[in-house]
Amino acid sequence: MIGLGGNMRRYGKKAQEEVKAAMHQLKRGKLKSGPRKKPVKSREQAIAIGLSKARKKGAKVPQKP
Repeated sequence: MIGLGGNMRRYGKKAQEEVKAAMHQLKRGKLKSGPRKKPVKSREQAIAIGLSKARKKGAKVPQKP
């Protein structure tokens, strides 16, 4: 049963918007990463970039495991 333990991760609205924007850029091939600005091709990496940007802006995002 998912969600009955009470310890599910909670993400704020701003964090969700950042991840959504990162996914949008990924799908259009505009999302870049690293010092060389290489294009991101992984869905998981796009999500990580979105969450990282949200953390920097102070959005409600759980700590990294």
